[in-house]
Amino acid sequence: MPKAVVELSEHANRVVNVIKARDGLKGKSQAIESIVSAYEELILDPALRPEFVEKVQQIRRGKFRSIKSMDDLLDGRA
Repeated sequence: MPKAVVELSEHANRVVNVIKARDGLKGKSQAIESIVSAYEELILDPALRPEFVEKVQQIRRGKFRSIKSMDDLLDGRA
């Protein structure tokens, strides 16, 4: 697991301590993990989420039909 030395402003440190106390976490590392997890769910583009990637892979494995012309598509013969 990567380790990092992080400099926090006084305000950010207080927020981390509040999250730690509110959620009953053992340390600031767990509080930061919790904050990052919540941020990920709210902010990150859904296209980057593992659930989206799995859904796209399922679609790619799906059944497809060949269409030789637009007429075939419109007539429903494909």
